[in-house]
Amino acid sequence: MAVDPKDVNISNIPYIKDGWFMELNKELWPGQAMGLEIDQVLFHEKSLYQDILVFKSKTYGTVLVLDGVIQCTERDEFSYQEMLSFLPLNSHPNPEKVLIIGGGDGGVAREVSKHPAVKEIVQCEIDAMVVEVSKKYLPNMSKGFSNPKLNLIIGDGFKFMEEHQNEFDVIITDSSDPIGPACVLFEKPYYELMSKALRAGGIIASQGECMWLHTKVIKNVLDFCAEIYPTVDYGFTTIPTYPSGQIGFILCSLNKDTNFKSPVRIFTNEEKEEMELKYYNEDVHNSAFALPQFVKKELER
Repeated sequence: MAVDPKDVNISNIPYIKDGWFMELNKELWPGQAMGLEIDQVLFHEKSLYQDILVFKSKTYGTVLVLDGVIQCTERDEFSYQEMLSFLPLNSHPNPEKVLIIGGGDGGVAREVSKHPAVKEIVQCEIDAMVVEVSKKYLPNMSKGFSNPKLNLIIGDGFKFMEEHQNEFDVIITDSSDPIGPACVLFEKPYYELMSKALRAGGIIASQGECMWLHTKVIKNVLDFCAEIYPTVDYGFTTIPTYPSGQIGFILCSLNKDTNFKSPVRIFTNEEKEEMELKYYNEDVHNSAFALPQFVKKELER
């Protein structure tokens, strides 16, 4: 695990050229690419599951990349972590027990552990190397792993949920994009499995792709979720280093009276300061579900 950055051979990393990282992906975002100028490559190895790259960028701090796709940067990660965590948590009246699937950088665990109502967190991350790399190179995110509320399990989230039904108030899936092994996290059987792992009135939130690029994927997921959950919605956040500067969230509830657009818990100013929130507040929560007209038309078809 200990790798001297001087020993990293960047010549065999296809998405680094002339000192820049380029996020090229013809399948997920054809014809466009996010680029970051590199200060220093810190780590590059293949785990059992994926290619892992960490580099220090010129302007966005340390960056974690999996299979050529940016997962987080120190400069803007809080937008995604806070919204994926608090949109579902503050839509539930008493989210005492939370399950996190994925999230190997520790950012979601960091945010969920801050919530005053949360008493117990279980996290299933399949790739131990992502966790270890994040602990070394992303300490401000991975500090979530040291919270006493958290029980981290290195293993398959599918298998875990099959063995733990009717157990969680909130389930959060922090996944990569729907390509390769992660495709199953955007399919109906996965959402059915989560519904069985929830307690009565439980809520799920999952990474929900970009409205500028993936409306067909989003609509497909929302349509089959409506067959499983009585309440389904799509919210979003802005984040500069994700494709097109935006990422969404699929939110579902077993409670027909859940209104994701209106949080049942509003943090006080003192709580927001104590929790060191940088992005999330009640106004941002409300506005996260105000969709542009072209998206509304696509999703209503």
